[in-house]
Amino acid sequence: MTRPRVVVAGTGFGRAYLAAFERADFGFELAGVLASGSALSRACAAHHGVPLWTTVEEVPDDVDLACVVIGGVMNGGPGPRLSRALMRRGVHVLQEHPLHPDELVACLRAATESGVVFRLNTHYPHVEPVRRFIGTARELVARQQPLFLDVTCAFQVLYTVFDILGQALGSIRPHGIDGALAEAPQAPYRSLTGRFAGVPLSFRLQNELVPFDPDNYSHLFHRITLGTDGGHLTLVNTHGPVQWSMRPHMPGDMKELVRFGDSAAPHLTVPSVEHLGPAQGASYREVLRDLWPQATARAIAATWDAVRSGSDSRGHVQYHVALAKLAMRVNEACGPVRLRHPKAPPGLLAASDLQEAP
Repeated sequence: MTRPRVVVAGTGFGRAYLAAFERADFGFELAGVLASGSALSRACAAHHGVPLWTTVEEVPDDVDLACVVIGGVMNGGPGPRLSRALMRRGVHVLQEHPLHPDELVACLRAATESGVVFRLNTHYPHVEPVRRFIGTARELVARQQPLFLDVTCAFQVLYTVFDILGQALGSIRPHGIDGALAEAPQAPYRSLTGRFAGVPLSFRLQNELVPFDPDNYSHLFHRITLGTDGGHLTLVNTHGPVQWSMRPHMPGDMKELVRFGDSAAPHLTVPSVEHLGPAQGASYREVLRDLWPQATARAIAATWDAVRSGSDSRGHVQYHVALAKLAMRVNEACGPVRLRHPKAPPGLLAASDLQEAP
């Protein structure tokens, strides 16, 4: 069978998409790179042995799918305009986040008029530890009612955390933000309360940015805890681990025992915290080399599944419009992003550095 031919537009984060084509199990062909013609984009095209195109008009007619990994109005990029131009040529599009709600609607209009599929990719739900959290959360909420959500994330990935929650809970409504809580003036986080899929939500956003290095200086990307009557499920960090903590519950027979440890309650033998999957998070080399290319490969494959099944883009876009508006509401509640200008890179430490201390 002929493999679908794919063009990758953008060589910033687009390199995570390009790396997917180096995977032996990937059933797609890289047709070319669409970029500005910079030294980096030329090097990427040469490395993968494909043409570099600098305009949509240069993209040949036999391209089936475009991965547009270029931002929109929120970060000053022409991504949605490229997506619409490609869709008008009959090319299905997978667009990397984030987009403004108006851009999403415009892309849906172009997809509908051209009879192609449009999908927005928030990336992180396809990353293996996040997938594990989502899958386990779905099992959990099928068994017990969600009681609370506790979420911490960085400004750069604000939008993506709501897609993770939506996939984990199977719903996004009713949702809303009550407003920001008072914080110390220089605190890196702003705290809010609200609800998501009807579940009470405590939310902390690292509402700060380093202008000269906007991809760095986050304390973490995502940390999510979903609580139920029986315990709580935690994505400790974006790249793992995932943990289950049984709810602390002292059994009734302890009231009459001389020694607490003589209780016959079976649940006392269960570890108070258990890992689902690896006990450690992936190293950042593994993240860049393995987890992210695996995630982009999944996103591309899922988009092509939608193409083959003849899926409509309307429901997908409506879902993401609702999430985009919610993310904007959080931004409004937290106020302007605090700009930081550190004089030196962060002093990174490993656990072994701390274990060597006296």
